[in-house]
Amino acid sequence: MFKILKKEYLTSGIFLMDVEAPKVAKAAEPGQFLIVRVDEKGERIPLTICDYDKVAGTVTIVVQVVGLSTQLMDQLKVGDYFKSVAGPLGMPSELKEMSVEELHSKKIVFIAGGVGTAPVYAQVKWLHEQGIKADVIIGAKNASQLILVEAMRKVSGNIYIATDDGSAGFKGLVTNCLEDLVTNQHKQYDLAITIGPMIMMKFLSELTRKLNLKTIASLNTLMVDGTGMCGACRVTVGGVTRFACVEGPEFDAHQVNFDEAMRRQTMYRTEERSQNALTPDHICRLDKIVERRNK
Repeated sequence: MFKILKKEYLTSGIFLMDVEAPKVAKAAEPGQFLIVRVDEKGERIPLTICDYDKVAGTVTIVVQVVGLSTQLMDQLKVGDYFKSVAGPLGMPSELKEMSVEELHSKKIVFIAGGVGTAPVYAQVKWLHEQGIKADVIIGAKNASQLILVEAMRKVSGNIYIATDDGSAGFKGLVTNCLEDLVTNQHKQYDLAITIGPMIMMKFLSELTRKLNLKTIASLNTLMVDGTGMCGACRVTVGGVTRFACVEGPEFDAHQVNFDEAMRRQTMYRTEERSQNALTPDHICRLDKIVERRNK
């Protein structure tokens, strides 16, 4: 059992939780994720790590309420428990493979969309601890949907806000904001890392390809069971089939087949919609996937 020590709403429908998980926190690295289950019959929910405290033994997750399982998570309060928190899973950020000297020589920009801001924070904070301040673009539809802005400001270099309606910061998409920074403000970057909606990352990678800017994309939204067994996270990268949950979630964005990845995201929409009401006998989505593969 894993105790919830903190719960904070970041905006409507999005909340943060600190969870007591000493072994997970001790091993956690930026870029990795967890599998969380609310109860014995609960669905396995993959959530990228927003933060971790190895001394306090806690991990921080950010959850957006979108379906049955996240509705159940939203009902939990401080002092309640998760049935299980498994992890850390997946490969750490590519940044961990670089020496501190190499990292200091690079100008890095992160592009975050929506709840993708949470796993971006983990990487930006880690860089800050190495004495490196990366630039960060945070995108949302409007000002009310922005999250973790002040927390990000404390650990980043320059922070840029982009909202579709212009209610905060730059008016336009994160792609427009990055293009403006590079083309009009003459910012120079060696590496871009993007985490957010698949469609956002697709168009961002198309832009950075034109800008000749190496780009890493996190495909965490494809993951289901977190072990590669269900096959739901299969994605083509450079013409080769890869599994986002065990070989990723980060890949070279310019090699990812985003159209295929977006089609894969919609494969189980019918099952998800059928469970979008609280029922005592709900069936784990993973069971549906395994059942379909075995036919």
